Amino acid sequence: MDGLPTLKQLRYFAALAETGHYRKAADRVGVSQPSLSLQIANLEQTLALTLVERGRAGAVLTPEGREVLTRARRILDETLALADISEQMQSGLAGTIRLGASPTLGPYLLPNVVRRLHETYPSLRLIIRDGAPRDLTDDLLSGTHDLILTQLPVQSTELAVTRLFREPLRLAVAPDHPLAAIGSAVDADLKGESLLALSSRFTLHAQMADLATDVGAILRQDYEGTSLDALRQMVAMNMGVTFLPALYMQSEVTSRGGDVTAVDFRKGRLTRSIGIAWRASSGHHAGFTTFADLVRSVAQQKFGGILQIE
Repeated sequence: MDGLPTLKQLRYFAALAETGHYRKAADRVGVSQPSLSLQIANLEQTLALTLVERGRAGAVLTPEGREVLTRARRILDETLALADISEQMQSGLAGTIRLGASPTLGPYLLPNVVRRLHETYPSLRLIIRDGAPRDLTDDLLSGTHDLILTQLPVQSTELAVTRLFREPLRLAVAPDHPLAAIGSAVDADLKGESLLALSSRFTLHAQMADLATDVGAILRQDYEGTSLDALRQMVAMNMGVTFLPALYMQSEVTSRGGDVTAVDFRKGRLTRSIGIAWRASSGHHAGFTTFADLVRSVAQQKFGGILQIE
């Protein structure tokens, strides 16, 4: 075969098949009848097939023409879909987006986000993978993720970052801990306390290390938790105290009559910053900004009494 059919040829051929008449087909696609006839002839030459029988009854497709028409329509439909998806992705969210999310946040926020996304952008496919913040950043830079939902700061000049909200951190102690009966604590109350934290792969670890230094607590390196659930269980056994994110506390402790007690600390002013990051070189800034706005809106609507929206 010399060359390939063009989209113009396929479009003209489909119009001819649908109208059954050269003049009507030419009117439909907005060209002269000789121009349309030439394109159909060129298509037949390219494919080395006779596609149309020309007679008094008009244009009748040959068996080969009917077969080519089926494929031509498929190609034209896919081309239109490609144009539609391009327009949608320029103005909003469409296609497939690979999202990395911290396990200390995603399970408690994303179900509401996914529900809103499905309602607002039904053609969007969202692939979500959990990972520690340090791993999320590495995977984002390597192209495994398109964007990440994580605790800030993110240490890379190659990433664009937008802040979403600040999430309070609640002091969690065992029910038989002295602070449980008091219900509130100040910095001096944590002096000498064993402070449990997640591993250094989590941004929350560095925040706990700084806090331990500030208040004189002992950061237990030998009891590092691999998850928030693990931290909570160690606290329940009175192996130390810890700070748990407010969304986790609401989901896993408050609403379930949990095995640890939440204690007020610094009047709720101890928080962590949550944001979305993507590669600055990505060409999908508008869509990611729209995604960030949607997450912020969901956070405000569902958890406005807990989170501090930014």
